[in-house]
Amino acid sequence: MSDISFADDSVVAQPSSVGDPAPILFTGDNAEFRRLVTRGALLELVTAGFYRFWLATNMRRYLWSNTIIGGDALEYVGTARELLFGFFFALVILAPAYLAYLLIGLEAERQKAFASLPLGLFFAAFGQFAIYRARRYRLHRTSWRGLRFGMGGSGLAYMFRAIGWGLLITVTLGLALPWAEASLERYKMRNTSYGDLDGDFVGRGGDFFKHGWWIWATSLVLLVSPLVLPSVLPLAIGGPATILGGVAWLFGGPALYAAFKTEQWRWWLQGLRLGGLRLETNLTTSALLGNYFVFFGIFIGVMLLFGVFAGVVATLAGAHGVISPAGAPQLPTTTLVAWIAGYVVAFLTIGVAARIYLTQRVWKIVAGSLSVRELALAENVAARAGPTENAIGEGFADNLDVVGF
Repeated sequence: MSDISFADDSVVAQPSSVGDPAPILFTGDNAEFRRLVTRGALLELVTAGFYRFWLATNMRRYLWSNTIIGGDALEYVGTARELLFGFFFALVILAPAYLAYLLIGLEAERQKAFASLPLGLFFAAFGQFAIYRARRYRLHRTSWRGLRFGMGGSGLAYMFRAIGWGLLITVTLGLALPWAEASLERYKMRNTSYGDLDGDFVGRGGDFFKHGWWIWATSLVLLVSPLVLPSVLPLAIGGPATILGGVAWLFGGPALYAAFKTEQWRWWLQGLRLGGLRLETNLTTSALLGNYFVFFGIFIGVMLLFGVFAGVVATLAGAHGVISPAGAPQLPTTTLVAWIAGYVVAFLTIGVAARIYLTQRVWKIVAGSLSVRELALAENVAARAGPTENAIGEGFADNLDVVGF
């Protein structure tokens, strides 16, 4: 981890008085992170994916160490080895479940369509348990001013809460989401601590809904319009209207997502409490909008290029087709190799872009919008003894693919 000097008061902004908010600064260099994830993606490729544990650790150390609160940086003290062992330990536990899922699922589908759906729902529910335990691990490996954060609570209790809210969200077509997030975040924060400062969450679902209902309504209109317009409009109008609806969704989707994430971040951050500490944010939709559009543009561009590349390779292969001994045409091995290589390049490019624009840039934008009220309350925090947390939660989350980095 790189050393950071805070001796220059002109670099680190300090509150002018005890009551003034202390800004949170992010000092990370974009180019440094880009090199980190590009190199990491290449190493993931040559190590069959196992380098991801070291990449995740390096990404967290970069983000944590460049986030400055009151002149002191956060510190991530987890290790890649912990993540690796947690992954293997969780895999040993989940392997029989995966095997049972495969065998029972295949037989169930043979007997009746969608009969294996309950097994899929079970793994989705267990993913909530993994998310909670992974968060607990990261907090136990996060330090500020030499003191680690802590988190208790039960992953199973959280899982059952999440299941109940998930069912309610489904039957209400998403309208229950604000209240679900408020309830689940309240459970997480009331089991979070920093020394003898206990966490809480005071955000209300009604406040989130009041600021975000229009996003839900607009998304619903955009979602159903390409399906409904052809049936309610004359044929001459319905076709162009459907195309316009698709274009509106293509460009409106990222904009609505940026608006939703802005409202979600603002509501969540301003509802967090740690003792008497609270956050303020000046985050705006415009700050996130350009970032999401850049990623969306990269994604679309890469997919189009891969499509063109695959088409050209297929055309060339057709012009130099190979006939099998049975007389049927078959693709040359070089064509298949070219397709695989093109897919790998596209996959790695999108992965690197996602880590840059959906993780680092979002972290930078959000952290830079924050300030902390009553930071002086954290000056003399007493350490509190508590249980340690291993990386098995991260292992479950990694096996179930529910952790971003």
